[in-house]
Amino acid sequence: MTRRGFFSALTGALTAASTAPAAHAADPNAPKVEPLNLSDVDWKKRLTAAQFDVLRREGTERPFTSPLNDEKRKGTFLCVACDLPLFSSDMKFDSGTGWPSFFTTLPGAFQTKTDFKLILPRTEYHCARCGGHHGHVFDDGPKPTGKRYCNNGVALKFVAAT
Repeated sequence: MTRRGFFSALTGALTAASTAPAAHAADPNAPKVEPLNLSDVDWKKRLTAAQFDVLRREGTERPFTSPLNDEKRKGTFLCVACDLPLFSSDMKFDSGTGWPSFFTTLPGAFQTKTDFKLILPRTEYHCARCGGHHGHVFDDGPKPTGKRYCNNGVALKFVAAT
């Protein structure tokens, strides 16, 4: 096989994989979440342009731009699109990456899939209710899970404990 043939085959395989990402199994013990399905027109009415880009188009905000990166109060982080509780403040840690990071999630908050946008596979996570893209999960987080849920701050809303 020629080098051109190899790269053509590789590109085709990666394109096919990225357009049909594999879904990961959901936790069978997680609470059932009713899906919220809206049209792009309705999402655009509900979200800012930056929120729409991240949540509906799987965009990424620039690092160190979210005020939630420095949020230290007790409370809950919700999906900004549908108000589903996603993380407690006890799950948050400073990863130094410039995005709010968490070592675990609330049960049933997310569904995951594999994406190949950067060639190498990454696990992407989406809100279980509205399907909004929140970020990627990595295996370089702190104990007890070793996970780092790297979340776009623009996709979150913080509600302080009362």
